[in-house]
Amino acid sequence: MAYWREDTDELFLVVHGELTIQLRDGDVVLRPGQLFVVPRGVEHCPVADGEVHALLVEPAGVVNTGDAGGALTAAYDDSLM
Repeated sequence: MAYWREDTDELFLVVHGELTIQLRDGDVVLRPGQLFVVPRGVEHCPVADGEVHALLVEPAGVVNTGDAGGALTAAYDDSLM
């Protein structure tokens, strides 16, 4: 499942493990200490074969599954404001 944000960039920082960001132009593989910014409007799909600890930076209120919805969509937590 691919996601994209029309109004904001997303920053992925890997702390542990290996994270692959699949893009239409090719994959970006991130290892601990590496980060990647997905520009707004760029379709992407983060995947991992094993356990990954990563920090995702995006504005408050952004839905974790974009417009896809479904069982993996997290409820909004207003205590983070």
